[in-house]
Amino acid sequence: MKDVFEAINSRRSVRSYKKEQLKDEELEKILNAGIMAPTARGEQPWHFTVVQNKELLNEINEISLKNMANSGDKFLEAIGKSGRNILHNAPTVLFVSGREDGDYIWTDCSAAIENMLLAAEGLDIGSCWIGLVRAYFKDPNCKTKLELPEGYIPLYGVTLGYKAENNQGNSNRNKDVINWVK
Repeated sequence: MKDVFEAINSRRSVRSYKKEQLKDEELEKILNAGIMAPTARGEQPWHFTVVQNKELLNEINEISLKNMANSGDKFLEAIGKSGRNILHNAPTVLFVSGREDGDYIWTDCSAAIENMLLAAEGLDIGSCWIGLVRAYFKDPNCKTKLELPEGYIPLYGVTLGYKAENNQGNSNRNKDVINWVK
């Protein structure tokens, strides 16, 4: 297992996965990292839905592409018409939802996602934060298909799987974004 600084510096969005399913123990560690995220007012307004059903994942991709193709947004329309798999054929996708009455659900759920992304990298498991899946959330049946508890709205997806290749990525970061006030 990588130490936290190594995980932070080596984590990249992975878009190519092996077909092999994650071990439950690994997935439980990743989910626990999400549960342990900081949260405003201690609300913990998140809910995590784990989907490993390939047929449902394919359906989610197809509906997302259809909704993007008809969105009126040129960027999303191009992706929708591309036919690509926005879930990158990952064997596991987590859907992160927030409690409708939560005060800071976008912030709290984003913190949970980042914890899970770093935990996955610490276990040498690939991950990618998927915002495009919001197109699927426009489907009126999505809450039922994802079996979301009453009072929760889906926010994001996170793909997870064993990396199909070494992911180099672009580690160049603009470091000229800090000033010190002492």
